[in-house]
Amino acid sequence: MQDIDWKKLQNGSDIRGVALDGVPNEPVNLTPDVVTTLGKAFVIWLTKKLEKPATDLVISVGRDSRLSGPTLISALIKGLTALGSDIYNFELASTPAMFMSTVTPNVNCDGAIMMTASHLPFNRNGLKFFTAQGGLDKSDITQILTLAEQNQFSNAAKPGNATPLDFMSTYADRFVQTVRQSVNRPDHFEKPLSGLKIVVDAGNGAGGFYVDKVLQPLGADTTGSQFLDPDGTFPNHIPNPENQDAIAALKSAVIEHQADFGIIFDTDVDRSAAVDHQGNELNRNRLIALIAALVLREHPGSTIVTDSITSNGLTEFIEQTLKGVHHRFKRGYKNVINEAIRLNETGQESWLAIETSGHGAMRENYFLDDGAYLITKLLIELAKANLEGRSLTDLIAQLKEPTESTELRFKIGVEAFKTYGNEVISALTTFAATQEDWAIVPKNHEGVRISCQSPDEAGWFLLRLSLHDPIMPLNIESNAPHGVANIAARLAEFLKPYDGLDLSPFQTILPD
Repeated sequence: MQDIDWKKLQNGSDIRGVALDGVPNEPVNLTPDVVTTLGKAFVIWLTKKLEKPATDLVISVGRDSRLSGPTLISALIKGLTALGSDIYNFELASTPAMFMSTVTPNVNCDGAIMMTASHLPFNRNGLKFFTAQGGLDKSDITQILTLAEQNQFSNAAKPGNATPLDFMSTYADRFVQTVRQSVNRPDHFEKPLSGLKIVVDAGNGAGGFYVDKVLQPLGADTTGSQFLDPDGTFPNHIPNPENQDAIAALKSAVIEHQADFGIIFDTDVDRSAAVDHQGNELNRNRLIALIAALVLREHPGSTIVTDSITSNGLTEFIEQTLKGVHHRFKRGYKNVINEAIRLNETGQESWLAIETSGHGAMRENYFLDDGAYLITKLLIELAKANLEGRSLTDLIAQLKEPTESTELRFKIGVEAFKTYGNEVISALTTFAATQEDWAIVPKNHEGVRISCQSPDEAGWFLLRLSLHDPIMPLNIESNAPHGVANIAARLAEFLKPYDGLDLSPFQTILPD
């Protein structure tokens, strides 16, 4: 096996690497041999975690539509079975389905592995790991990579078996039954979505199953659904609910086909977003507000945990309109989920952990970030609203949205980028405290969030460090005309002495 830096394969609580040639300066480091070794490492990690011999383990594997998927999943199975573990091969699957295989009766896998790199380019791939307790944490991935680097494995006398299994039908049927029972439509119990036209954009990822295994059995007209066929070149748009080209493609399909609702998934279906019948986006703060409205109706007064860049309008909506509690935390879906779990353990009830990226996890669903589950919750409400002559978006009629908003990303050009970035944040915090019309927002868990109170700014900004990359994202929102530019101008002047920051993104909103 080639010499590789195993630590570079870690991406927080996932493993990601370059699996295919074709992109300059991106050498392949996720080879079949590497993946085989990672499979063996997971088996050993699981034997220690569960105190169970490798030959008694049952592990499920699945993949998204990436070009490298079939080759790498074969390599993964080779490693898993070499130590004697039995395998269920789901082939094309979603990340949430892989977790569900560990808690579904008659399957009950000891562990699960999804081969995906989410919305990253075609040449990338990766692995996400699960047990019945949920997705693995960063420290778990570090342990697996350490075992892989040591590469001290003893193959079993008899390899384990690898058996194909159509688990996606089982996973999808759970949604079908949930919608039927929740809508409970007397005239169309089996097909409660009859009369609704719903368009799905799967971005050529793994989400196409939602059309033929969920929507059509429920009676929905899915005419206009697009990019359902798996294609690892992603020829139509990036399969990412945050991508503007992807959202624009869904909007066009909804309007062209006069649909009642549009759905978009990322590659491995752990994220989602939607579009209403008028082509309005239901993502980021709007998606959070919609799900929060449903959660707080079922669990009054509970806490909604979000990432740090959510808007002031969302806080007002959750706390004043819905009478819940809004708890902002660090970016990173695992951070948000773990914070909600922690709050529950301390006695502060939380039923929803959700990022503006579209990662959303509910306590009622194992705190699993499942894009299809969130969408299914919205479909239930859509069906009920349709029967009652309401609109789904009536739920968020009182959500106040900013007049302007933007995100800029500044590259850090020094090697010790985390130290440098923290120095910038510390200096900005000190500077902001001297400004009469700026106030440091309390209970902020990453970077520095500043409330800008002058009439010509009337908003806020958050400067933080990216979780993994040498980048400082800056989010700005304002309710004043040209307010974003006014805030940006003051920040640009403050940041000018920091030569290690590439401040060119300011040029997109500031005059020369």
